[in-house]
Amino acid sequence: MDTLEELREIATGHGATLGVTDTSPFPEVAATMRERIEDGSSANLTFTYKDVGKATEPARSFPWGRSIVVVAFPYLMDGDGPGERTVARFADGDRYDGLSLLVAEIARHLGGSGWRTEVVIDDDRLVDRAAAVRAGIGWWGKSTMVLTPGAGPWILIGAVVTDAVLPVGVEMRRTCGTCDACIPACPTGAIVAPGVLDARRCLAAIFQSRGDIPIEFREVAGGRIYGCDDCLTACPPGSRSLDSLTPKRGAPTAAAVLGMSDDELNTVADHWYVPGRKMRFVRRNALVALGNTGGPEAFALIERYTDHEDEMLVRHAMWARDRLESRMPKV
Repeated sequence: MDTLEELREIATGHGATLGVTDTSPFPEVAATMRERIEDGSSANLTFTYKDVGKATEPARSFPWGRSIVVVAFPYLMDGDGPGERTVARFADGDRYDGLSLLVAEIARHLGGSGWRTEVVIDDDRLVDRAAAVRAGIGWWGKSTMVLTPGAGPWILIGAVVTDAVLPVGVEMRRTCGTCDACIPACPTGAIVAPGVLDARRCLAAIFQSRGDIPIEFREVAGGRIYGCDDCLTACPPGSRSLDSLTPKRGAPTAAAVLGMSDDELNTVADHWYVPGRKMRFVRRNALVALGNTGGPEAFALIERYTDHEDEMLVRHAMWARDRLESRMPKV
């Protein structure tokens, strides 16, 4: 059995798919990212946008590397069935545990044969979606997500850079075809064209950003507190993946979030990206959600924040109070 086949068996044992690409640059992706920066549609995104050259030229960070082993790890579990969520499914619990175990096993396997390895997960040194596509384990969806056969967009991507020279994959010829279900499904119209995302309008990006939530997006945010799954649930492969799963019960509510201490919130959001780990941003999101979904009992909780020492929270609490009043039946 050769090394690549052994690695694929490891991935299959974890329910994942695996492919390999080399460390050559991703020039087309780099050009697209620079266009997004220039036209402003990358908004406040950092991560791989901090240094596009580094993110799209793996050899700069891994000059010793010869191959990138890429895995697509499906993360759905029972409880992820159809229905609206306050927290996106990928962030409900630490879904990265399974991915981390898988890439660690791959690294150990390669290391046992004397090869150098480095695990790369959510790392600004690699545009992992581009690596996954070039490795042949998925294709670019019109939502800008990577889709894989079977799991659709419900995947986490991880990689292991190694100095082992492995056979590289071939990009899939599969595409979304005429399907564009994700585009009208986006509640804020953030998918402005097939394969083009305006992060200034994306709720998932907005919830992770500093400052105020733009007023024009607050009502459409609904009851969401963190993340947005709408483009994934609208995707036919994605929706099929959900159908056999039971719906989630007991997800954190906006009212519960607003009643928590910072320490309690840190526990709930320990694997969320929260700017500076300041729980004020989670509370900001929850105030908007409560204004959109709360009943008369929510007034007292919102009023507590209209006199808060944090001016950002005061602004969102006042909006939430006005929004709640506008939804109450007229006497």
